[in-house]
Amino acid sequence: MNNSQVENKNAPSEEEKKHRKIINAWAMYDWANSAFATTIMAAVLPVYYASVAAADLPGNMATAYWGYTTSISLLIAAVASPILGALADFSGSKKRLLAIFAFIGVLGTTLLYFVKTGDWLMASIFFIVGDLGFAGSLVFYDSLLPHIASGAEMDQVSSRGYALGYLGGGILLAINLVMIMLAPKELTGLMSRLSFLSVALWWFVFTIPLIKYVPEPGRRVLSGEENFNPVHASFSRLAHTFREIVKFKQLFLFLLAFWFYNDGIGTIIKMATIYGAEIGIGQTTLIGTLLMVQFVAIPFAFLFGWLAKKIGTKRSIYLSLIIYTCITIYAYFLQYEWQFWALGFAVATVQGGSQALSRSLFGRMMPKSKSAEFFGFFSVSEKFAGIAGPFVFALVSQFVGHSRLSIVSLIIFFVVGAILLGRVNVDEGIAVAEKEEASIQTSVTQA
Repeated sequence: MNNSQVENKNAPSEEEKKHRKIINAWAMYDWANSAFATTIMAAVLPVYYASVAAADLPGNMATAYWGYTTSISLLIAAVASPILGALADFSGSKKRLLAIFAFIGVLGTTLLYFVKTGDWLMASIFFIVGDLGFAGSLVFYDSLLPHIASGAEMDQVSSRGYALGYLGGGILLAINLVMIMLAPKELTGLMSRLSFLSVALWWFVFTIPLIKYVPEPGRRVLSGEENFNPVHASFSRLAHTFREIVKFKQLFLFLLAFWFYNDGIGTIIKMATIYGAEIGIGQTTLIGTLLMVQFVAIPFAFLFGWLAKKIGTKRSIYLSLIIYTCITIYAYFLQYEWQFWALGFAVATVQGGSQALSRSLFGRMMPKSKSAEFFGFFSVSEKFAGIAGPFVFALVSQFVGHSRLSIVSLIIFFVVGAILLGRVNVDEGIAVAEKEEASIQTSVTQA
């Protein structure tokens, strides 16, 4: 056998090339939407809201109104997610609905360009529209994962998405921060508004590969639903899932575990900057650490995907929770800026990996025919997981007069999450999902 024959034998087939293209196109949507998470949700818009849009408000009302805005957005997304998921499963339109909600998000983000001094209400409304598009599209994006990746490769594919998300969101955030910080003072407002436009354009352009290459999963209409309209079918399926949740005991138990430990993770993400500012960490270090996390998290997201292959998904999540527990203890003793950099680095090592593996593990314990519906519940769990942690953090801080014990109090979320995770029988959960999928297939009428 000559060299050319060996090369041809080892070369990927057309089917393998097509599969890789689908995987890469799916993962690119993480690259696309993460720009909204970094520039709009985390870094630029909150500052612009307080200093420009709500500049005319008295006292700390800007902070309060921004809190109300994010809470309203969170609530709308949480309520809508399972309904949208059931609708997507019935109508066979996961990709189409993703495109619609991505466009809604792009539109809301674009409209933020027109927000100027005193336009806090307009800013709140446009952010809620953008965030609804962001959260809604993620339900359909996540629900495509079980359809494009086999159970064996799901951890790696999910990790690739998170890694690309960190890279894409970090690159555009770095560009936007440089653009704002280097501009003359009289132009910083304009540069902030242009950064909103850059997010909209970035989001739109990098959604195209998914729309073009990822196939739409087939529509499956269950027996008895032939004459239902989509809305009726959506609520019918949701009611049925609630009644039958006992059949997915392991999946439900994992959701509870995820609710606890992700609440701790989300609180660290949301409160780290405020905590750092309170103990005297400078703004340059706070912004620099935020950027560093975006880029350091990339290789570690891939590493956790590889680690899941070696020691298992559940054990890899355990490892991340142990590291998070050490992070909260370390944060109590934080005094110097270099320690904040070290803290950010530690967070970056586990942040993407823990969330990517949670997504893939959840995807393996659900029937594919109900992927959007179940990821709708996953999204609800994610949204409501952002409530208890910050509340406990604030309560402890108010009671003791500082936030050092508040950060330590988050250990309880990781400990309880780990205990519940230990009770999850993954093999049983996967077997139940496969059995349910087989049962659905026998009662399905192809539309």
